[in-house]
Amino acid sequence: MTPEKKNQRRLRNLALLSLLLLLVGGTFAFQAFNQRAINDRLRENIPGGRVHDYYNRDTKNKDVFVENYGNVPLMARIRLSEFMEKRSAGDTDFTPIVNGTIRDQVNTWTVMRPSETNLNTRVGDSAAFNTYANLTFGWTRSGQDAPWFMPTFNRDNQDLMTASAGHARDWVTSTATDGVTDGATHPGDGTDAYWSSGDSFDNSGPVWPGEEVSHDAAQNLQQERAPMTISQWAALPNNLKVGNFWVIDHQTGWAYWANQLQAGETTSYLLDAAQMTAAADNIPGEYYYGIHVDGQLISPDRINDFLAADPDYTHHADLSDFLTAVQNGFIDNNWGNPGPDDNVQPDQINFSIMAPGTIFTMAGEQYRYLENQGGGNHLIIRNNVIENISFNNQDTRINEWYESLDTTVQAMVRPVTNGFVTGELPYEDVLWSEGISGWMPTNINDFIEISADVTRVNTSGSPQAFALSFVDVVRLSEVGHVFSSLEQRESGDERWWWLRTPRSETLAWSVLGTPRSGQLGGGGGRNHVSPAGGIRPALIINQPL
Repeated sequence: MTPEKKNQRRLRNLALLSLLLLLVGGTFAFQAFNQRAINDRLRENIPGGRVHDYYNRDTKNKDVFVENYGNVPLMARIRLSEFMEKRSAGDTDFTPIVNGTIRDQVNTWTVMRPSETNLNTRVGDSAAFNTYANLTFGWTRSGQDAPWFMPTFNRDNQDLMTASAGHARDWVTSTATDGVTDGATHPGDGTDAYWSSGDSFDNSGPVWPGEEVSHDAAQNLQQERAPMTISQWAALPNNLKVGNFWVIDHQTGWAYWANQLQAGETTSYLLDAAQMTAAADNIPGEYYYGIHVDGQLISPDRINDFLAADPDYTHHADLSDFLTAVQNGFIDNNWGNPGPDDNVQPDQINFSIMAPGTIFTMAGEQYRYLENQGGGNHLIIRNNVIENISFNNQDTRINEWYESLDTTVQAMVRPVTNGFVTGELPYEDVLWSEGISGWMPTNINDFIEISADVTRVNTSGSPQAFALSFVDVVRLSEVGHVFSSLEQRESGDERWWWLRTPRSETLAWSVLGTPRSGQLGGGGGRNHVSPAGGIRPALIINQPL
């Protein structure tokens, strides 16, 4: 209900009450039986993850990562095994470079185990490969955002098939080790940056295993730190030990994602390339080289599965602490960050491990953490409302609020678009999912300007505070995000708050307060001022990785 209509109804009710008091001559009796309401939702928790392996033997590109396509968090680990054999000109048989290994028996291949201090140097039997193949761990490109991939079409969580593209071969569909047999299960040629923003693929047919649907390319998470060994992880400060990066137990070769992989998220690359060295290219004859990728996914309540004894190796002593940290989301109290009411400076907060919805107080202002946008950029919003401000005066008051911030906070703020193109969204044209008015629109893409008004860093703009857009709230309400329920949209003081999206020339959208808390409402007059609501300025801040 709009603040105007709410006040009108209150005045009308007061007038009726006054009339009743007059009619009964000073005696007023009242009964209200069986006022009832139900708000419910049926949801099935469906875990689902897929290992992606994109490989192109011509370019030596090799991308290995994990996608969570389900709607619950997962924990992930991957182990790489290598095999190589060579044959001199005129010889009949190949000779493996590690004794006892056999090409067509993958379980005999050599587990890739790095040294304790350097991922690029293998140790033990694995050291034999240092001469012939260089592995590139992690993914970094100067000035570039995280890479893009095509989400899996195979949503059967009982299927152990990988999403293998290009010259990569899934082990379920093809156990061939001849270097030429096809066994791909996923679109793409395995080359670097094959997918990009705006790409899509129609799997009607189906062309590849899985659902006959069309998917748009999606983006991997930005790695917050380069892959490291578990000894290097143990040396990190506690508040940096959980985040979006890979940690390899150098004793067993298992590489673990150092964070719960939330619904809809996809890890950064564990492996980005496998390049043969000059020594391999100068072998007088021929050689075969292969990498086997073994991926395992669990729900966070099953960390003992990852701690089970390995028949060939001993887990590092810190693995239990590591898995517990990932399971809990932190390795010490309160995510390794100060409490919600502890007033601290920005350098005392580690935003990279902060969970969506976390409340924190920074330089005298209390905020709520909304989203990690990658590249060290984080979306936050003022926790409580600044009341008695109209929609028409919103920008002015947000700018004044920004100018009053501590200079250490202003120094962290990233630029966004100057003068957002918001469009107007008529309430009556919006269709709502699940029959819940004000929850999630089903036809938002029908409104081009509205759906495009997503707040991201824009280096052509200015560092500034802003109001969230209608589509910002919708996007952040998807499964696994901060506003995944109506209650989570509420301000800290349970008041309504303006968005930057107008409904018409005279009305604007807001997130409603009590009694329709969290619903998107479009009935607020642009000039309306009320102590029951106002503005919630938001910021994109940057903390270097």
